[in-house]
Amino acid sequence: MTLPDKKQQIIEDFSLYDEWLDKYEYLIELGKALEPFPEEKKTEDRLIKGCQSRVWLDSELREGLLFFTADSDAIITKGIISLLISVYSGRTPEEIAADDFGFVAQIGLKENLSPTRANGLVSMIERIKEIASNGR
Repeated sequence: MTLPDKKQQIIEDFSLYDEWLDKYEYLIELGKALEPFPEEKKTEDRLIKGCQSRVWLDSELREGLLFFTADSDAIITKGIISLLISVYSGRTPEEIAADDFGFVAQIGLKENLSPTRANGLVSMIERIKEIASNGR
């Protein structure tokens, strides 16, 4: 699935829910579905700075594509990072670095998070873009 198609799918998935409480439940389900993150990878260099909760993000470049794995100690935050990596994992670094992450605004995520979680969301996006810009 192309990046624009994947982002559109997320927008449509979120539009199925009228209430933000239901959207939070959806995020929690995404977090629960995240692949287990190895304890040995929960290191300082993988920790995303700027998040109130602890969020670890790991990346691997395989055959020109970036693949992400992640975890968080907070369930909503885990859902948010799960959402982001579901969109961007398996893409080229150039495609990720050039993207505006505009679908996040379209689903209203940042506006419906607490200020600390919204700051964490921005930090997650910045870290994903940084990894992509570095091509690793």
